[in-house]
Formats: sequence, structure tokens, C-alpha cells
Amino acid sequence: MDSTLGLIKFLGPQVPSLASTAVWHGLGMTENASKWDLRTTLTVQVLKSMMSGDGDKKPKTTISKVQAGTLKDPGIKGKLWVAKETIKAPGSGGELFKAIDEMKDGEVNYTKPELVDMEVEWTGYRPDAGKEEKLPEISEAEKYKRLLAEPSRTSETTILYFHGGAYYLCDPSTHRVLCSRLAKETHGRVCSVRYRLAPQAAFPSQLLDAFMTYLSLLYPPSGSLHEAIPAKNIVLAGDSAGGNLSFALTQLLLQLHRTSEKPTIRFHGKEVDLPLPAACCANSGWFDICRAMPSLTTNARYDYLPPPNHDDSMSKFPKDNIWPATPPRGDLFCDLSLLDHPLASPLAAKSWENCPPLWFCTGTELLSDEDKIVAQRAASQGTVVQYEEYEAMPHCFAMLIPSLATADRCLSSWGAFCRRCVEEPGSVKTNGTFIHAKSGEENVVNVEKITEITIEKARELMREAKGRRLMGYDKEGKAMPKPAL
Repeated sequence: MDSTLGLIKFLGPQVPSLASTAVWHGLGMTENASKWDLRTTLTVQVLKSMMSGDGDKKPKTTISKVQAGTLKDPGIKGKLWVAKETIKAPGSGGELFKAIDEMKDGEVNYTKPELVDMEVEWTGYRPDAGKEEKLPEISEAEKYKRLLAEPSRTSETTILYFHGGAYYLCDPSTHRVLCSRLAKETHGRVCSVRYRLAPQAAFPSQLLDAFMTYLSLLYPPSGSLHEAIPAKNIVLAGDSAGGNLSFALTQLLLQLHRTSEKPTIRFHGKEVDLPLPAACCANSGWFDICRAMPSLTTNARYDYLPPPNHDDSMSKFPKDNIWPATPPRGDLFCDLSLLDHPLASPLAAKSWENCPPLWFCTGTELLSDEDKIVAQRAASQGTVVQYEEYEAMPHCFAMLIPSLATADRCLSSWGAFCRRCVEEPGSVKTNGTFIHAKSGEENVVNVEKITEITIEKARELMREAKGRRLMGYDKEGKAMPKPAL
């Protein structure tokens, strides 16, 4: 009820504007009328209004309130199984901290986080359930057994999923429908991770959570719902910031392999191997925390995400009980010294050699340059890459506008890629596809030539953006006073 009233309060003042847009769109006179249907036009307009905040004439909303609004559990109903599990924390994250130091380019500043118990949601497809049907009142262990016993689950494909939300928003509960769809498409299961959110937890807390959850799939602690899952059956995946996290975890594992012929780790009292997963996927991956690539401005007409000048973490939100952070820092997610670190911004990674297959989906969105650069870099270094670019589509369009034919195509392709990487790994080859917005026509593109921005140019742009942000803060991350004009 509260959410319904909130939606009415938000949409009410926008009704005249939305009605006007509908009329102009019908006449073919809106900016993107040649590419979008009316639903897409109105959806993006509403999302853009939500993302741009309250405007200069109204008080800004605290980050606590914004975050809390995305953490309300809508409940579980419909064609999905959800079994909740808490995975016990092991010893320490020493290997992660060592990798951060090995991969840094200059001095970095961060606090080593403690390991914590991780909450996950096992999600499966439940084809015989009604649209409003709730889960049966049985134990989580029984729900997990029922999930595994579904006749539709014919594959051992297991997606380790990291939700998006700019690292400070959302939760597995906001991504249940998507995870159920991926379970359906793969005929497998999804493990969705409730990793720690910023600003309460800074980098590398989220990567540590992801790393420990991956190890827990391989080597389940005593009392776990699941049995050991071979790495060859695990696909890392995520959207937006979750795409960042899945690729950062892949880079961490690659780094551990680069520095040891057979890397191992002490986990729950045992020395265990660190194998690579079957694949890694990013839907509209956010690979550049610096916010430095040209598409952040050139693609603004097609996206609802705010431009980079709206993302100054120190000034975007008023003070409340979780922000500014203690100790203070210049970004919600990490210390400014880490903005261009390869484990915070995978765009900065120098090598994707010996990497498992990668799947990329991007639209004509603010983040498209960083997706293209990483895809091109990986393909040029011999990694198998499946790259899909959807004309005129905004950030994470397949999740937000599922009625689109291209959205259905995107999710089906994503699931098929995951399943093939597990069941037929030899069949996965590098390929690139450009999908037209209205016609759905598809053109082949050369993944090694999808952008003119080289990795060297990208890293230069990232350093410049990092430098501009550092100039605005003192050594403790506190905002410096702006000079009088």
C-alpha cells in the first residue's frame, strides 16, 4: 500500500508531461520516435525523472532514504522458486588484499574489511505456478530440494548472480524475476548474492563477498543447502554494478592464476584449489567507476541514467547517519585513489588472456563505450567474446522494458550463452551482433573493431577524470571549499 501511494505521489505531477509526450510521439515528433515505441518513450521519461532527483528547488533526499526504498521486499509469488541460505564466513581475505596491491598503479588507500556471513537466494523456475501463487509454507531446505527436483531443470548450469544498483541500491529481492528467467533459459539454477552495499561498506567489501561466495559454491561449508558445484558448471553474471562485480571477480581469479601455476587458498581450514568459472557475463556492465568515457554524454538522448556531473558522491546527498562515511572518502563506493584500479574499474585491466568466455550486452547507453572497450580488448587477446549491441536501447533495457521483442531476444541469448558454456564449451566462439531497434534486424560486427578508443586512451581518460575528482578533496577525502567567483 505504501509503495502504491508513493508511486501515485511521484507520477501525479508528471501526468500532463506524459500526456503531452504521448501526443507528440504519436505524431512522430519526439526525439527518439523513429527508434522507440510509446511504452519505451514513457518508461525512459519516468526513469529519467526519478534518476535526476528532486531538482534544485526541493530538498535533496538522503542516501539512507533512497537506498531503503530499493530494499523493500515485494514478496515471492509466481513462477519462481526462492530458497534463502546463509553461508558461514571462513578465515581471512588475504589473497584479495595481496592482489589489490599487486595490481595497483600508484598508492591506494583502503580499509581491509572483515569477512561476514553471506545471505544468498537460490532461484529456480517454477513453470506450473500461477501468476499470484505464493511459495508453499515449507522449510528453506525443502524449497531448495523442490527447486532442484523441477522437471524443467535439466542442466547443471549454475549462475552466480550479482545484482546491479550502482553498488548502493537494490537487493536479490529486486532481481528475482530476472533470476527466474535466467533459470528458465538455462534450465538450471541461480544463486543471487546479498553482498554488502556502499556507502556502509566500501571497496573491496563487495569483491570479498563475491569471492567468498564463489568459493562456497565450490567448497560448501558444513550445513550448506547445496552440494559442491564444479567450477565448470558455474557462470558469473550481473547487471550494471553487478556486471562490474562479476568481471572484477574474474580479474581477481585471473590475477591469482597469473601469479601461481596452481593457485590455492586456505578455506574453512582446508587448502583448496582456485579454478576459473565456465564463463562471465555483464548486462550493461559498469566497468569505469571514474565515469570518464565519451558515451556518458554522447548517448544521453537514449538513456535515463544521469550524466557524470550528477554523480559527484560528496555533493549528491545531504548528510545523514551513513554519509559522509567514516573515515571520509570522495566516492560512495571507494576511496578516490582506487577509482582506476582494475579490481574496482575492470576497464583498466591490462590483460584478459586465459580468461573464460565473456558475454556482453549494451545499448546506445551512457556505459556503452566502456563495454565496447573491454569486449574489444578481451577479444584481441584471444578470449572468446559474445558481444551484443542493441540500437537506441537504454541501460539494462531488457530488465526494465521486458515487453520489447529485443528484450526477449536479449534474455534468451544470455541464457543460451550460459548454458552452452557449461554443456558445450567448445561450441562457443567469438561473435558480435548489432540488433536494430524497431525491425529487429541483425548485423554481424567485428568484435575486435567495435570502438576506436584504445585501452591506452581509456586509461588516460580515467586518470584525467580521477585527477579532476582528487583536486576537489583533501587527503582525508573531505570536500574542499570552492573558490569564490
